[in-house]
Amino acid sequence: MDKKPETVDEYLASFAGPAQALLRQLREISRTGVPRATEELKWGNPAYSLDTILFVFSGHKNHANFVFTPSTREAFAGELADFKTGKGSVQLPYSAKVPSELLGRMIQHRLKEFETDGVKWM
Repeated sequence: MDKKPETVDEYLASFAGPAQALLRQLREISRTGVPRATEELKWGNPAYSLDTILFVFSGHKNHANFVFTPSTREAFAGELADFKTGKGSVQLPYSAKVPSELLGRMIQHRLKEFETDGVKWM
């Protein structure tokens, strides 16, 4: 039985090729967006928190998910029309370019939503 990752570094190392490269980009975007956030694994996935979880990302077979609150995802619904989305998630195929600028704006929106409006995690 494989040992479950205990750190974000171990989590990222458990992926290979394009998946690992994209997940490393998501980590960099996350760290740049909220440098003071705590980075840790929640539910086995990288999560970024202040007093509450701000956002999480996860790797899957053919894509990564970047998960915000539903209100943050909804605020960018028009710009996310070309992506598969869920309640608060945006699906990012490993074969596509990471929408870094858009994710950065979504992170800033989520940060403001938490700090100004008190919106906690789901």
